[in-house]
Amino acid sequence: MIQDLARRRFLAALAGGALYAQAPGRVLEKRDMIARSTRPEDLEMPLAGFADEITPLEHFFVRTHVYTPAVNVGAWRLQVDGSVAQPLTLSLDELRRMPSTEVVSVLECAGNGRAFYDPPVAGLQWRNGAVGNGRWRGVRLADVLKRAGVKSGAVEVLFDGADVPLGRMADFRRSIPLRKAVHPDTLLAYEMNGVELPQQHGFPLRAIVPGWAGDSWAKWLTGIHVLQAEDDGYWMKSAYRHPGRPVAPGTVVPAANMSSVTSLRVKSVIASPLQGSSVEVGKPLLIRGVAWSGDAGPIQRVEVSVDTGRRWAVARFVDKPTRWGWRRWEFEWTPTAERFHSIFVRSRDAGGEMQPAAQEWNPSGYLWNVIPRVDVNVVRSVSSSATPPKSEEKSLPPAPPRFQETCMLCHQDDVIRQQRLTRAQWDREITKMTDWGAPVAAGDRETLLDFLARSFGN
Repeated sequence: MIQDLARRRFLAALAGGALYAQAPGRVLEKRDMIARSTRPEDLEMPLAGFADEITPLEHFFVRTHVYTPAVNVGAWRLQVDGSVAQPLTLSLDELRRMPSTEVVSVLECAGNGRAFYDPPVAGLQWRNGAVGNGRWRGVRLADVLKRAGVKSGAVEVLFDGADVPLGRMADFRRSIPLRKAVHPDTLLAYEMNGVELPQQHGFPLRAIVPGWAGDSWAKWLTGIHVLQAEDDGYWMKSAYRHPGRPVAPGTVVPAANMSSVTSLRVKSVIASPLQGSSVEVGKPLLIRGVAWSGDAGPIQRVEVSVDTGRRWAVARFVDKPTRWGWRRWEFEWTPTAERFHSIFVRSRDAGGEMQPAAQEWNPSGYLWNVIPRVDVNVVRSVSSSATPPKSEEKSLPPAPPRFQETCMLCHQDDVIRQQRLTRAQWDREITKMTDWGAPVAAGDRETLLDFLARSFGN
């Protein structure tokens, strides 16, 4: 099976011709990131990254379902077809010659905050940092579609990229409604923060869908297909779906009874102080963080409570408002007595939506936006000797035979170590991975399930 997978990747590279040859796109050196997966690469920004109005490239989070493709821009072309009057084949130079525009927007993974759900759900256990605020430049998707001539009856626009699926995994393709595609802020971007898109962020072209979760921001674009109906592929019909209503924690909801994840929700993050900090009585403490929202409109108000939500005070904004970007805020507080404090923050957007006090559970751990909390202990004096934080990583216990070639065919064991799943959840994960090509023999399944449930169970 391993040899077959390698052969499939080789053939896919040949089929793309020079597309997968040496790439001029810059590979970023990331700094101080939290690795959620090293293969494929999934990197989370630490809390310190929320100090920036525009997230620096070296701190911007990375989410990849598959290995990053190397795209030769000289051979690369964007195909625009489907329900259009005039199919297009565009080079990057041709796109750059079209009128360009710039949008500042938050990019957030739909699963950001998944680690906080209880009971736990399967997937990368992002905490706060699967998000960044970027400055994106490119052409309006509406201008490209106008040039192609969208036919009457078209309702969706499907994005396809140069990435190659792993094993029997479905090709990652996502569609968005035509009304969102023609929004003037929806872009095909070739620059990020004033420079050429790096490889990890979609070189040479990616979709920018402001206000929506990152699953719609397709990278390494090679195709845009105008459809008469929503795409019926795996990544639309079975993945990135949400029940749209409260369900009892632990409930299994069929994909057909859920809808695609679209808009982000109003949200805030406390960047400092850190959880469990000690602060000095009588000394001013600056509480800082950021807040953002989705289609409902920009952040209008942020409030802070230092007494477990009994009283709230308005925080001060550091940045001017933007339609899609986050706003940094700060609140100065001077504790007057030695005691334990819980600091809460809540934000409200232009649509009147406010963060909830408790999170509604969903089967995939999407769109976490509960009021954040940080606990601090007010003391007479803070010792200069700081205790280093404990590592989140846990060692992998002895694994059964064939674990390496079955469970780590496409990824490392770092993805497994972060899970906290029930036996039933692990059973479903094994089924999914088997469907995607993991060579799990019938006689090995129970042994693997016992090991995973015992070692990484909830």
